[in-house]
Amino acid sequence: MMKFRFRRQGHDPQREKIKQDLFAFNKTVEHGFPNQPSSLAFDPLLRIMAIGAKSGAVKIYGAPGVEFTGLHNDMATVTQMHFLPGQGRLISLLDDNTLHLWQLQHKDGSSHLDEIRSFTLPGRPGFDCANSPPSTTRVTVILVNAACNMAALGTEGGGVYFLQLPSLRLLEDRTLLPDEVLQSMPEEHRCGKSLGPVESLQEHPQQPGRILIGYSRGLVALWNQGDHKVEHVFLGNQQLESLCWESSGTSFVSSHSDGGYMVWAVGGSSPTTTQPVTATIPYGPFPCKAINKIQWKSSSLGNHFIIFSGGMPRASYGDRHCVTILQDKNLVTLDFTSRVIDFFTVCSLQSEDGLDNPTALVVLVEEELVVIDLVSHGWPTIPSPYLAPLHSSAITCSYHLSNVTLKLWERIISAGKQQNPQLSSVNWPIDGGKNLAEEPAQRGLLLTGHEDGTVRFWDASGVALKPLYRVGTAGIFQTDCDHNESLNQSNEEDWPPFRKVGCFDPYSDDPRLGIQKIALCKYSGKMVVAGTAGQVLVMDLSDEKSDHSIGVATVDLLQDREGFTWKGHDRLTPRNGSLFFPPGFQTTLLVQCMPPAAVTAVSLHSEWSLVAFGTSHGFGLFDYHRRSPVLARCTLHPNDSLAMEGPLSRVKSLKKSLRQSFRRIRKSRVSGKKRPNTASPASKLQEANAHLAEQAGPHDLEVTPVQRRIEPRSADDSLSGVVRCLYFADTFLRDAVHHGPTMWAGTNSGSVFAYALEVPSREKFSERCAEAILGKEIQLMHRAPVVSIAVLDGRGNPLPEPYEVSRDLAKAPDMQGTHSVLIASEEQFKIFTLPKVSAKTKFKLTAHEGCRVRKVALATFVSCTSEDYAENCLTCLTNLGDIHVFSVPGLRPQVRYDCIRKEDISGIASCIFTKYGQGFYLISPSEYERFSLSAKHITEPVCLVEFERPHDALHLRYGWIYPAWIDADWFLSNQKWAPTL
Repeated sequence: MMKFRFRRQGHDPQREKIKQDLFAFNKTVEHGFPNQPSSLAFDPLLRIMAIGAKSGAVKIYGAPGVEFTGLHNDMATVTQMHFLPGQGRLISLLDDNTLHLWQLQHKDGSSHLDEIRSFTLPGRPGFDCANSPPSTTRVTVILVNAACNMAALGTEGGGVYFLQLPSLRLLEDRTLLPDEVLQSMPEEHRCGKSLGPVESLQEHPQQPGRILIGYSRGLVALWNQGDHKVEHVFLGNQQLESLCWESSGTSFVSSHSDGGYMVWAVGGSSPTTTQPVTATIPYGPFPCKAINKIQWKSSSLGNHFIIFSGGMPRASYGDRHCVTILQDKNLVTLDFTSRVIDFFTVCSLQSEDGLDNPTALVVLVEEELVVIDLVSHGWPTIPSPYLAPLHSSAITCSYHLSNVTLKLWERIISAGKQQNPQLSSVNWPIDGGKNLAEEPAQRGLLLTGHEDGTVRFWDASGVALKPLYRVGTAGIFQTDCDHNESLNQSNEEDWPPFRKVGCFDPYSDDPRLGIQKIALCKYSGKMVVAGTAGQVLVMDLSDEKSDHSIGVATVDLLQDREGFTWKGHDRLTPRNGSLFFPPGFQTTLLVQCMPPAAVTAVSLHSEWSLVAFGTSHGFGLFDYHRRSPVLARCTLHPNDSLAMEGPLSRVKSLKKSLRQSFRRIRKSRVSGKKRPNTASPASKLQEANAHLAEQAGPHDLEVTPVQRRIEPRSADDSLSGVVRCLYFADTFLRDAVHHGPTMWAGTNSGSVFAYALEVPSREKFSERCAEAILGKEIQLMHRAPVVSIAVLDGRGNPLPEPYEVSRDLAKAPDMQGTHSVLIASEEQFKIFTLPKVSAKTKFKLTAHEGCRVRKVALATFVSCTSEDYAENCLTCLTNLGDIHVFSVPGLRPQVRYDCIRKEDISGIASCIFTKYGQGFYLISPSEYERFSLSAKHITEPVCLVEFERPHDALHLRYGWIYPAWIDADWFLSNQKWAPTL
């Protein structure tokens, strides 16, 4: 016992305090577009917007940086949402027929979103709830009255129920049943028919208490809430979809299932209106789809706006998702690539003439949010500062860059602005609330690679993930990428006049275009983009447009190895001749790997003009300044047959798959009994490495209680030649006196190759090419895949990036002490001394059975109490979804956090770490979850929405006290003893 006690590290309160100042886990903000949105709401007074999702999530957005997220307890779809304008309150309806009241609360100087209460509508009065038809009281539509003290609920049974707000208490004496409406109809129109579900409820814009009730059968009743009677009945002959008042209240418009709309006059002497003023089928005369929602907005310019969704001709355009804007003779059919969920208009509140004067149209579709400028000529699109669809084409990889230089930042923004000259320049219309978060200490850049061959740049400095710029690679290859040009080019004679809007495009021109790896040097403006068909593109950032031809080079990674035949996809064919490139990143060189397998690793060293790339067959090194290959190395094992087929191949036989599976099972069972042939040089190397691996480091004794035995992997496992990581370093590889450029490569079979590089000086760059000589070859004992390689200087710090030292942006590395190399495999971390490559420290991350390292990164953690104190640490994500942080170079465990569900394979695969202890991972195809491991660097929404909320107790008006949930005019008009005012 005593022996074990002295071996273990005791509890150190001082160290625990330091750890609290360095580390803290927080999931901070969700970037991107909500997955599977289902409802939309807008508060015109506070100018904030809410989006509900099928997952039960409620997200509220205002000005950039103003965001709130709530989640219902039940995983039910949010079918409707309605703000109580100006109060910071929101009513949500779920598909389980429950209503929920959400409220913004002020706490510690900022606002927070909380659910206050919920309500379920009981069965129809007079009926036993258990025997009542389930649809009778299912809520179909909600109306919040102008006074925000009452909500009307229309149901499938045709009844209208009233709730007091904000208590959500049912006012049973106010209930309107369909029988009462039928009795108000002329005898000839009753015919014993039911009215059908309530489809729309609209309060009179000038006279609160008068409500239009629209039934699916087509009948519309004008209900006087104060007198509790039907004032007028409008007899439509088509199935009703929606209603909307004109701003003066003298007429309203109804939309129908036949693709038409009707305008009705209000105020006639007769209690019944049988014919509308006008009836129009905009896209007729052939059968059309229903107009799901319509809005009528008045304008000071004299011509009102008619805006509606749907209504397309069934036969020719029934599959189109459209919203139409009509003003006088101006007609535009907005064509979206996904289903329209809902829309609203932003109107000017300062209008002196009482007209709507809409300024913007906000359309929520399944995959994006599009905002149209209704003031500028041509109704252009307003660029979104957030909620841009990350998945405009499916995301295939991510890359983060911290501390981006101001010069690079401005050049990227400038290039992005020149890409979209047709966009509107007006301000973002949803600008409610205040962003209280501090200005970001540094500029962060998130790059996403996509299936269609594009790389998109995002401002990830703060809460709002803003799109900055995009660069496409499809144009340099001969593909069918011009398939949709005809959709973008609308002819004046075309009918309907379609205009394609939004950037979501589910169509991928060619799966080979998909981006797999990205590397960007923030000091030189060099970028390397590698794809699915073995293409490695070297790009330069230019502020001017250019016409030039692209240099093409081919690197054969098989090195004419016999016995292997590539059965996968073909390479992409580059275009011939000179190509046009707009300002921004312009491709100057294409390096084609052969066979054209997907690139699995890439590394760029712009100071040495070198780019390294790896596939499932091997790795190569290329001098892009001289445009000549430096090195090509095949990493295939003779049994690596799967590596020959590629991810897009369909020729793999079931027999071969079963044979390989049984071979792996058989070998894993007998692996403990096999002994290597001691006569071969390779086995001697393995034996030496095994001896080094088993040398006990000073840290081994502390973690003994949680370690388990690691099972060796078979040498001929399928895809063992996959190159997992590549790394450049200026370090000691040949001897302890002379340091120089090196390149390191790690593979899926636990092999590490270290090359000494001869890089010519700047003066001789054009005279001679770089050279590579194999310096070390390390084989990890258990053949676990190598996830990451990093060299540490004499002080144990990671080496700086290219150009950082020469530009005085980083401290020069310690070249006096002994360097070491940190090799992270899927099962353990090891530090070897250089140049001898002897094991110094190791940690086996095997506390849980089946645990495997998936992502690794070195990060700097700054103390939240002292800017002068920081530690370099190793952050690691496992296949169980937990994150570990280790000290460097001691490899002592610091903290562990549960981050991602272990079942979320795509989330774990997409995770990336930043340089300062934050990270991103995909929680859906369109959303990144941002998290922080640092107590200092936390990017989260801190915002304030100011509102005036009436007290829930009693109000004073006209000298009389009355409950806040009652409308004052109604209250006074219904009291026998109320004085004449």
